[in-house]
Amino acid sequence: MSLLIPMDLDVFFQDPWWVVALKALFAFVVLLLLTLFTIWYERRVLAFMQQRIGPNMNGPFGLLQSLADGMKLMFKEDFTPTAADKIVFMLAPFVVSIPAITAFAVIPMAGIVRVPFTDITTPLQVTDFPVSVLFIVAVASIGVYGIVLAGWSSGSTYSLLGALRSSAQVISYEVAMGLALVAVFLYAGSLSTSEIVAKQAEPATVFGVPLWFAVQLMPSFIIYLISMVGETNRAPFDLPEAEGELVGGFHTEYSSMRFAMFFMAEYMNMITVSALATTLFLGGFHAPLPFNLLPGVDSGYWGFLWFLLKVLVLLFIFIWLRGTLPRLRYDQFMRFGWRWLIPISLVWTLMIAIVRLGQREGWFTGRGFWLGAAVVFAVLVGLAFFGGGKEEEERAKEAERPAGEGVREFDAFAGGYPVPPMGDQVLPEFAQVLSGEEDLAPDRLPEKERTKEGSEA
Repeated sequence: MSLLIPMDLDVFFQDPWWVVALKALFAFVVLLLLTLFTIWYERRVLAFMQQRIGPNMNGPFGLLQSLADGMKLMFKEDFTPTAADKIVFMLAPFVVSIPAITAFAVIPMAGIVRVPFTDITTPLQVTDFPVSVLFIVAVASIGVYGIVLAGWSSGSTYSLLGALRSSAQVISYEVAMGLALVAVFLYAGSLSTSEIVAKQAEPATVFGVPLWFAVQLMPSFIIYLISMVGETNRAPFDLPEAEGELVGGFHTEYSSMRFAMFFMAEYMNMITVSALATTLFLGGFHAPLPFNLLPGVDSGYWGFLWFLLKVLVLLFIFIWLRGTLPRLRYDQFMRFGWRWLIPISLVWTLMIAIVRLGQREGWFTGRGFWLGAAVVFAVLVGLAFFGGGKEEEERAKEAERPAGEGVREFDAFAGGYPVPPMGDQVLPEFAQVLSGEEDLAPDRLPEKERTKEGSEA
């Protein structure tokens, strides 16, 4: 059994130029309207969670509040800091916004539809090619350049720190996101978004019912959900714009419409990664159970309705996390990505590769395989319940150790520039700190304090 699907993407290159332009305009309008709607959607859902009213004055149910906010930002004063690199400072918001719009071009929003007032039929997708998913990942990663350039060109320490945080954050969580997508490629046999959606509509082996990859590849789906929150700098992973530490983060010095472009780019990225999750894991524009058992329920423009509903469910997860979880510390966030998400993704991807190869070679037909798998499973369960005893003992010993014992002093300026302590290293002024309410002995005080006490005596 071959894992590759014959590619037939010629249908995307047979449309007249005006049909392609019309589909591109439609995708842009959908993304823009979804952005305005998502801003209102988030404020209303958070208001409901926190027992507030939310926007309700501008338009029915407050639906025009996002438009009013845009008009307000348009007429606000736009200033450029004196220390800023003016050209880069001006271009950075565009570098952030354009990738989110471009990535939406290869997302299938529906199946074959008829162009209104004509007899032309075409897929409701701007274009598709054999490596569409890699195109989305590559284009989405370009957006971080805009954040880095915005922070660097502002001439502000807070903006620069926010930009550096964002670059480290995107690099860390893009690795886990990419590994989560590998399992989808192995199961679908293609990197084309339209073919991945078509693969999820095929009858699976469980009662002959189509199963989405979110069910067949549950660990990959969970890892992707976590990674997409970190990729878009959303709470609880909104560390590049932590107001308690960095004022406003990388966009501290921006105002008026340039700030609005950063604001809209964040929501556009949320929509794009949600649309990608819908495409790769939730069957795309196909209807969910039990509606998918009815013929024609997701054909034509009806598929666009199911696509929007799935995207809105994923956007609700973004909002739910923001209203529920506190912001993580930066070290916790990076440790979670590098020590947990990436190793788990690697192991899971290796398992999927073995399973797919075993299915092709017929490894899973013998009794010996299932016996060996049962033994490995029992060993893993045993390690999960009875392992880790030594680490707990080491933690207990560490807690009983007196303050200052077993630590190594070091000179932060030994290399010519200050560096933070690592591991068991501590700064000299904190190496002999006493526990409790005891005061420091005079010989343990820092040099400035000893000089001050001597002059007072």
